[in-house]
Amino acid sequence: MKFIQRRLCIGLTVFLTFLSLPSWAQMDHAAHGMSESAAQAKMRMMGNFGAYPLEREASGTSWQPDSSPHEGLHYKVSDWDIMAHGFLTGIYDHQGGKRGDDKAFSTSMAMVMAQKPVSLRGTLGLRAMLSLDPLMGKEGYPLLFAAGETANRRDLLIDRQHPHDLFMELSGSYSHRLSSKASAFLYAGLPGEPALGPPSFMHRVSGADNPEAPLAHHWLDSTHISFGVLTGGYIYDRFKFELSGFNGREPDEKRYNIESPKLNSYAARASYNFMSNLSVQTSWGHLEGPELLEPYVNEDRLILSGIYNMPFGDKNNWATTFAWGRKFKDPGPELDAFMLESAVTFEKKHTFFTRLERVEQNELFHGQVAFEELEDDIFPINKGSLGYIRDFEIAEHTKFGVGGLVSGHIIPDRIEPAYGKNPVSYMLFVRLKIL
Repeated sequence: MKFIQRRLCIGLTVFLTFLSLPSWAQMDHAAHGMSESAAQAKMRMMGNFGAYPLEREASGTSWQPDSSPHEGLHYKVSDWDIMAHGFLTGIYDHQGGKRGDDKAFSTSMAMVMAQKPVSLRGTLGLRAMLSLDPLMGKEGYPLLFAAGETANRRDLLIDRQHPHDLFMELSGSYSHRLSSKASAFLYAGLPGEPALGPPSFMHRVSGADNPEAPLAHHWLDSTHISFGVLTGGYIYDRFKFELSGFNGREPDEKRYNIESPKLNSYAARASYNFMSNLSVQTSWGHLEGPELLEPYVNEDRLILSGIYNMPFGDKNNWATTFAWGRKFKDPGPELDAFMLESAVTFEKKHTFFTRLERVEQNELFHGQVAFEELEDDIFPINKGSLGYIRDFEIAEHTKFGVGGLVSGHIIPDRIEPAYGKNPVSYMLFVRLKIL
């Protein structure tokens, strides 16, 4: 039965990702009347949570600058305004050094958003996001100095990045306009994303073209797939304040199912868009037993971030994100992470991207007898990545890209016997993008 359910889930995702999105693109292009409706829908779509442009909204209920590109297929069905987009990326990954590894795998995402007016002041929103990432296997892909989650309920994933779940988001929202500038909203997801941290890395314009997850992921945005989220918020003009109850436990190794919802953790976030090009947020959250292997260890997280986006010319854009996060483990130490990432796109074809990180890791030798004396020590890890992708428009709403990135690390002398001296890694990738 589980085998059949898994195959059905895979088939459903393949269908949604690779058949339905292109068919919508054809639907949008097939008839002049439908093209007009799609264009009108794009012009009319406002934010799900307030009276501002849809471009302000990123993942979950998070904000980004109003000037951010927000590409997707737009169309209208009855009273519903709908937007859809997705990608499929094939990657060859080489992680260097003594603990490195090689793997060929794919990552993907298909997302559909819909909204409709409810009475004169209300807006109903629905969102679904699916991924084929579970096909890469429970152990995910090699990524030096990453740590978190488990593939077998016994060992922590170390020097690997876990795959995303099949169901990344299934959420609904309702917002009510209080005045021309003010609104209140409710958001619920199973799974969903609570009000904690900046937009998740695959939704940030500054990081969306980078195929690898940040090392700072488990400081900044690892709660973006939480099985049980309830958020309430208030918006006035460029300011937003929100509170969330959510499931603080990381998703388990069963990546094809929907886990039972819990609201055992909580978070608060304040966001402000100073201008159309700048968005900042500060947030705090309490996570109850986030790691399955350490259910007795709780975490508090404090996160500050700023996103700057600058369009220039007709087809160029430059986006930059700076973020700092601190984890307060109980019991355990306080651990910091800093991240600066940036991406500049020319002519909507050439994208250069970079990411600089410094994280304090204390899980690199978790449960490893050969390095028992290092198990609880904190090691500052410095990483820099530089990459490029060239996109080719192969059809309307469809792009094919070819790219690569190289990463270097500066690590403490004490862990060089395990990792080698300052290992270098690289990725080569191709991407199909529906937008």
